[in-house]
Amino acid sequence: MKQMTFFAALVVAILLGTSCGGNKTQNAEQAETHTADRANSALEVDSLLAHAEALAGKEVTIEGVCTHICKHGGRKIFLMGSDDTQTIRIEGGSVGKFDQKCVNSVVRVTGILKEQRIDEAYLQNWEAQLKAAAAEQHGNGEAGCSTEKKARGETANTPEARIADFRNKIAQRKASNGKEYLSFYFMEATNYDIQP
Repeated sequence: MKQMTFFAALVVAILLGTSCGGNKTQNAEQAETHTADRANSALEVDSLLAHAEALAGKEVTIEGVCTHICKHGGRKIFLMGSDDTQTIRIEGGSVGKFDQKCVNSVVRVTGILKEQRIDEAYLQNWEAQLKAAAAEQHGNGEAGCSTEKKARGETANTPEARIADFRNKIAQRKASNGKEYLSFYFMEATNYDIQP
């Protein structure tokens, strides 16, 4: 745990050093150290989520307890941090399916951290899809994986209620920091190991 806390602090220090226009030679040395440390350690889920905005688009290694594997092909797992509010979705990416043995095990995953933004355009597109599906009579009431909804902090069950909830959260975020979208982070795996 101390090593993971040190790693998180190191990531923040590197990011602050590079954003403040520090010495280029020193930054290169720090980046090399960061890469070497990353090969030997993994971020905890909580730390990754706390620093997700700065790490988006980068390769990261995380470790957490796998709480769920999607039934539809096994191409998604969810890793939990300190509690069930600290959860991240991991997509199979180049690894394809995840082994069923991942569930209830500590799993270490390396991959690219990605950001999904939910904004008004996204919600309008979703509403149009729902309207088209209703016209074809293919609606099914509750929508979305319950594990993924929990990871996003969603409580609504119907698509319409989920959209309304997202709109409320976007309005709150706009009022608090001016951003007119919600960010949800997930990883696209390039490698994973079930830890002993």
